[in-house]
Amino acid sequence: MYRALTWWFMAQEIDTTDPALVAARAAEPSIEVSTDPDAPWTRVNGRDVSADIRTEEVSAQVSVVARVPAVREHLIAGQRAIIAAADPGVVAEGRDIGTVVAPAAQLKVFLTADPGARARRRAAELSADAGETEAAQARRDRLDAAQSEKAADALLLDATDLTLDEVIDTITRLARERGASLFLPEGAELVGLPGQGQEDQGSWAWAGDNSC
Repeated sequence: MYRALTWWFMAQEIDTTDPALVAARAAEPSIEVSTDPDAPWTRVNGRDVSADIRTEEVSAQVSVVARVPAVREHLIAGQRAIIAAADPGVVAEGRDIGTVVAPAAQLKVFLTADPGARARRRAAELSADAGETEAAQARRDRLDAAQSEKAADALLLDATDLTLDEVIDTITRLARERGASLFLPEGAELVGLPGQGQEDQGSWAWAGDNSC
């Protein structure tokens, strides 16, 4: 959602370095995200921007937008509404999902990886230079440090040497151990390795109940 809002600011040619302007216009666009693992998408004012928000241009500006308090307040409310409406629950990801957005989640996983591994994955996905990608990644880590803390009750999962399937299997097992009725269809894109189009590092949380 932060990337989607950043993309909208850029499309509207709004100066993302002006926190007062960003705060004043943060609630203007309608941002929607799919909770269907078989049909993931992100829309801004009805337009599918799933690919647009993953560009290096958006990556370079999203941290600046995300640091504006009014932006965080607005989007956190939106994330909580999505989680509350999900039945029986949802797997959510983000740097502060486990600490701020869904602190009462049944399962919190702090997913991380070696900076070099993260950079190589992102560079391969974008056909970019790994060195430049790692430098940009380090900058984002510094800017997002305040939102990237591990929750005290989160389980640390280092994905440096894990495949995507191994990450899915591990989180699925952990969810079942916590009593969550988590169903992952084959090939579902509920999780991604750090650097693979998802948050570079941060929390994954299963928020819901175990009633079904």
